[in-house]
Amino acid sequence: MSWQQNRISRTMHEGGLVLCMGIRQARTPDIAPMAAACGFDSIYLDMEHSPIDLGAVSAICIAALGCGITPLVRVPDHAPQHVARALDGGAQGIIVPHVSTVEQAQALVAAAKYPPLGHRSVMGSGPSLSYMPKPLAETIEIGNRESLLIAMLETPEGIANADGIAAVPGIDMLLIGSNDLCTEMGIPGQLRHPSLRDAYSQAARACKEHGKLLGVGGIRADLELQSDLFAMGARLIIAGSDVTYLMQAAGKDAEQLRRATSALTETKNES
Repeated sequence: MSWQQNRISRTMHEGGLVLCMGIRQARTPDIAPMAAACGFDSIYLDMEHSPIDLGAVSAICIAALGCGITPLVRVPDHAPQHVARALDGGAQGIIVPHVSTVEQAQALVAAAKYPPLGHRSVMGSGPSLSYMPKPLAETIEIGNRESLLIAMLETPEGIANADGIAAVPGIDMLLIGSNDLCTEMGIPGQLRHPSLRDAYSQAARACKEHGKLLGVGGIRADLELQSDLFAMGARLIIAGSDVTYLMQAAGKDAEQLRRATSALTETKNES
């Protein structure tokens, strides 16, 4: 099996929907095949909002590559070393939080892409190439083509600059961080607020104008809104995280067990 192809990139460019699960608490590689068995196309390892370290991130990325889903990594900040090390460790895409200006987007391209697009240092063959030796020119071409650079828009400034950010060569996707964005806009939790809807529309127009992909996160509980955003052009939806799924399923099971045993206790007391 060739790991070098970024499956979700092709799916999205062909108009298909990619479902992505966030990973914040899992630390072992088996979370990747578990996500695949549940029907997800991708996972993203969240290094911004969790203490997960790079060793665990790399191990999970490699497991994801092996079971046919695409590993993305949300780095904690814009530091070039975080971007490059995550890619060298097996990530097929980097999600960068809080991108608000064209200058920030250009700096990220410099960190994430090989020349001539950027200035990423060449490690050679690694996990994303199955460690297969390749000519340097081919390694660079594959890396630039198959590694997604995803800029998160999470501020009003980022939305205002969406067109300019999308126009930067090397930026592959704009990803709306719905919760941070609506909080920055002074409407926390109001995911159906007209101002947030306008922000989605503005980012969608920028992506369409410049041939870039659009993604959305933070709207797991609203299926109707997710469908609306797909119609608007969103092709990657972050559906939820390991934490939310665990809490939801465990809470439901505990509630059902409490209810069942409570009914039995009441019946016993009545007799």
